[in-house]
Amino acid sequence: MPASCSKEREEVLLRFDEGKLTMRELVILGSGPAGLTAAVYAARAHLKPLVVDGHEPGGQLTLTTAVENFPGFPDGILGPDLIRNMRDQAARFGATFRTGTVDATDLSRRPFTITVEGEAVPCQALIVATGASARLLGLESERKLLGHGVSTCATCDGFFFQDQEVIIAGGGDSALEEALFLTKFAKRVTVVHRRDKLRASKIMQDKAFAHPKIDFTWDSVPEEILDVAQGKVTGVRLRNVKTQAVTERPVDGVFVAIGHVPNTAVFRGQLEMDEAGYLKTHEGSKTSVPGVFAAGDVQDHVYRQAITAAGSGCMAAMDAERFLEHAAS
Repeated sequence: MPASCSKEREEVLLRFDEGKLTMRELVILGSGPAGLTAAVYAARAHLKPLVVDGHEPGGQLTLTTAVENFPGFPDGILGPDLIRNMRDQAARFGATFRTGTVDATDLSRRPFTITVEGEAVPCQALIVATGASARLLGLESERKLLGHGVSTCATCDGFFFQDQEVIIAGGGDSALEEALFLTKFAKRVTVVHRRDKLRASKIMQDKAFAHPKIDFTWDSVPEEILDVAQGKVTGVRLRNVKTQAVTERPVDGVFVAIGHVPNTAVFRGQLEMDEAGYLKTHEGSKTSVPGVFAAGDVQDHVYRQAITAAGSGCMAAMDAERFLEHAAS
């Protein structure tokens, strides 16, 4: 390491020591499959990572009941149990956890500064695994029935609706992709859209209109999902936005497909993003700032699966380890 760099690092460490701040080699933001896998690999590399849980501890898997497509569990596993196992595994190797959300970040120079609920945390490298939150309808019944008949992922939960009737709220490509996927399992799939025409691409519309299992309900929105008292979905109350007429329809499941929002607000202006706010990565998990890496749904708007998130978490940890080794040499 050049003498000037060594002196600068000593000054920085002294400044943090005087301010009673603990320098971290690696901080991981997010505690879903991406963040926890990164924590396992980083901890095994003796980086002693600090994992900041974020506003959705455990990520979207905590809203899922049975997970049957994660390798290694032939009988399936509950989403919260899978997250708990990952967390325990990371802790076993030396990862530590911090409850809270990130208020701000300063990535203009190393060490980076991450502010967690008012507390500054300096670090030499950062893995962003803050995920993307599914846009929801905003219904109280929707929130209470998530994982009990209400889902935001057909690939994850479609299998559980064999020969049942379901609806999908949405009108874009994602909604029609979900609808077409669900036809492999469900008896009937109804797309409920608030307008009288879809936003999806023509090729997706043609496929959906031609499918015998898919119906459409236009100019309508779900106003209530039934039945919270029974702890499962038994029907949906729809309101026509033009006539205000309200109807009830018996269904076994409700899929919400109105998009996702990447949790990247605190990085705006600091990390390169696409138009939707997803972090751009290159050469694996590298972001536009050296020493900052991204993994999971925060940079993946295509696959959005627990296993792909876990894989990218592994990549980010290995990339961070190599970066820190090179920076120290």
